[in-house]
Amino acid sequence: MEASLQATFDQAKHIVFLTGAGVSTPSGIPDYRSKNGLYTGHRNAEYYLSHACLAQEPEVFYDYVKQNLYHPDAKPNVIHEKQAALTRQDRATVITQNIDNLYHVADTKHLVEFHGNMYRVYCQVCGAKVPWQQYLKDPHHDVDGGWLRPDVVLYDEGLNELNIQRSVAAMNQADLVVIVGTSMRVYPFAGLLDYRNSAAKVVVVNQEKLDLGFDYDMVQAEATTFFNDLQVRG
Repeated sequence: MEASLQATFDQAKHIVFLTGAGVSTPSGIPDYRSKNGLYTGHRNAEYYLSHACLAQEPEVFYDYVKQNLYHPDAKPNVIHEKQAALTRQDRATVITQNIDNLYHVADTKHLVEFHGNMYRVYCQVCGAKVPWQQYLKDPHHDVDGGWLRPDVVLYDEGLNELNIQRSVAAMNQADLVVIVGTSMRVYPFAGLLDYRNSAAKVVVVNQEKLDLGFDYDMVQAEATTFFNDLQVRG
């Protein structure tokens, strides 16, 4: 890693990591839109992950998410771990599109799960929280028979307002924005860049170059390699 880039991280007091599926693929979790991604193998994936499917065909929704979106044996990788370490120094916030729970497992302190978390499950009738392990055994609440669902934002659903507010506040304060493992093409997540502090430096760690419409530093490499080299200094 270039000494100047390491120095940028060392000097930053308010880092925001904007992350996507490319952070979790090294942990064995498939992404969505690549050659072997979830959407490529299932022509109707966006329907299966919609509120309409949940409401009209809850069995179809359940079968799809159970088979494709739960990876309980996956472990955080060096990307999660280094980012989480910086959050525990109160120097960073992670805003992620990922719903796979790995940032929680990595003990990330300042975390916004923009699209929710598959491992938080609740009953649609009474609102009670239910362990995800129970959900994978039976999609019905054993108390009232209500359909259970994961606490994620489906197609046709609005975002969590608090998550939006926290994300915008973090972007306003940032002196360094680091984009990792995402094409930044999915809105409204991509729109968070419009709220960045104008003085913030932007670094992109990604396999493909991005067209962001403003100047940024591009690190075109495997994110695991970059974060292996990054030193987290207290």
